[in-house]
Amino acid sequence: MKRIIILLAVAMFSFGTLVANETVLIDFTQLGADIRIPADENDQDTWPNQNRRTVMDFAQTAGASFTPGQRALMRTSLAIENWNVELNSSARTISNVTRSFAREAPSTQHGTVLGARIHFPLTAAFSNAVVKPPFAIPAFEPMADIDDNGNITPSGNGFSGPTRFEEGFGVLRNVGTIRSIQVKVYGLNFPHRLHLILYDQDGNEKIVNMGQLNFDGWGELIWNNPQYIFEVRHRDLRLFPLYPNAMPFLTFGGFRIDRDASHQGGDFVVYFKDVTVIYDLAVLDVDRDVDDEALWGIVRDRETQRRLFEMERFGQNQILRFVDAQKQTRANWDPLHGADNYERYGFTPTP
Repeated sequence: MKRIIILLAVAMFSFGTLVANETVLIDFTQLGADIRIPADENDQDTWPNQNRRTVMDFAQTAGASFTPGQRALMRTSLAIENWNVELNSSARTISNVTRSFAREAPSTQHGTVLGARIHFPLTAAFSNAVVKPPFAIPAFEPMADIDDNGNITPSGNGFSGPTRFEEGFGVLRNVGTIRSIQVKVYGLNFPHRLHLILYDQDGNEKIVNMGQLNFDGWGELIWNNPQYIFEVRHRDLRLFPLYPNAMPFLTFGGFRIDRDASHQGGDFVVYFKDVTVIYDLAVLDVDRDVDDEALWGIVRDRETQRRLFEMERFGQNQILRFVDAQKQTRANWDPLHGADNYERYGFTPTP
């Protein structure tokens, strides 16, 4: 009997079932642009276009054909205006895509928040749009000092202490059972349904149905886990291996807005302030007799490989966008003054 009691105590102690945290997963008021990284070598603008804390350098994955000047421009971040709005395949027409994008939105109550305009098809067909970050948010990016030009100097190792995308920038570590999730969102009486997209430490996608947006103004959509058991004595207590298993974590993947075929299509606007998660700790922070990781380095080796893989995948996509942006014409085009533009580009207007 005594042995059983000890095992139960160890299970509760190791799995952290008695401790719950309430933490902001992502706070869009922290993602405003605050530094300027030029778009090309001739860019003379001075207005901010990147978020300092979340700047990522993808030049290390570029080929040898790029000049040092071009490599210095290979920076991006989670700045709000870099976020993407991706429509489902049947809704992805040129007209709908060009009218669907994210913008910084000034809120008198909260400051800068994420605003998204979505142009759904006008036809009576189900459609959805995903408001997603410009790259998969990395879970092990070390803390860094970032200057006004976006140059990154790591100040941590990504394994001890908080990583760069924790503290409201899209990553939660040591996440056990989720009790509830809250999204602070601004509704405009549309009946569209909001889903939250999350990824766990194994890369599994989790989609959480947060409810409809049929209200006016700021509201809090809350999802409560129907399978959460509050009484510890009713739980199925187990012993889980600790080291060298990776610490469980969650990363933010975006929002999905569903428009039913029976509902109004066309333009739809929504604003997001933050996402908060209440969860049990997966593992309690205890003073262990042996520092396993310092001795073996197994988790460090695994996560270093994963970080390099994430950077390679992230860098390839960003380089393709960078090359396409460099090839894009910089000529102004104003359709309201078509006659001037026809003459300028040598086109003959149609009578």
